[in-house]
Amino acid sequence: MRLLKSLEELRAWHRQQQGTLGLVPTMGNLHEGHLKLVDLAQQHADQVIVSIFVNPMQFGANEDLDSYPRTLDADCQALAERGVQAVFAPQVTDVYPRGLEAQTSIEVPKIGDILCGASRPGHFRGVATVVAKLFNMVQPDHAVFGEKDYQQLQVIRLMAQDLSFPVEIIGMPTERAADGLALSSRNGYLSASERRLAPILYQVLQNVAHAIQHDKIDAEQALAEARIALQESGFRMDYLELRRQADLQPANATDKDLVVLVAAFLGRTRLIDNLQFSRDA
Repeated sequence: MRLLKSLEELRAWHRQQQGTLGLVPTMGNLHEGHLKLVDLAQQHADQVIVSIFVNPMQFGANEDLDSYPRTLDADCQALAERGVQAVFAPQVTDVYPRGLEAQTSIEVPKIGDILCGASRPGHFRGVATVVAKLFNMVQPDHAVFGEKDYQQLQVIRLMAQDLSFPVEIIGMPTERAADGLALSSRNGYLSASERRLAPILYQVLQNVAHAIQHDKIDAEQALAEARIALQESGFRMDYLELRRQADLQPANATDKDLVVLVAAFLGRTRLIDNLQFSRDA
């Protein structure tokens, strides 16, 4: 496996490759969920490259950029064992040579301004910009993203469509721990007691979906009860919303393909999750 630390090294490596190329963009500190993305990429492409880059553009002023875990050596070992051909781990100056304030950026309007976009202004501008840059740098045929970050996946799909990137965007279902908690690098911030509580987040999503699907409870009632349940369990709510899968606009009674999305704090850790489901229209 090759470790590529500059754009020049990446392009030299790229010129030597044959067949289709799959990209798995990450910020490192890899867990089994990331490695399952690699497995899926390998099913679609002859060669797989994983990018590891903690993107400063998608972090807010008071977020965890400086403390975000960086484990490049362990990540590379895990990826080599998984059969990855290359890791692209650029420096910030490689990605943003003129600095963040001078960087051309990409906005995906409407879908990038709601939910996590409302709570974290500028976050999806940073995501769309870095993914577009990675697409231009790596020039993959396919790129794989996890559905845990459901809104991010939809933002990237629209960005790639709008800017005519010749890249197939592949989503992968959320990888979960045995107790249902969605795998995330930020789970490592949880204390032992918080980690025991964290699976309640997914349980509440399941309850909401079941109530709407099978018990035919009004969606607003189901969401209100779920918010109370989370707060009583020790979570501090950011949002819990029912939306249409396709565009994340508010769902109405005739919409069939739905997703319930949540962001909530447990202690100082912000957790996100979602559950997609369908109901009879």
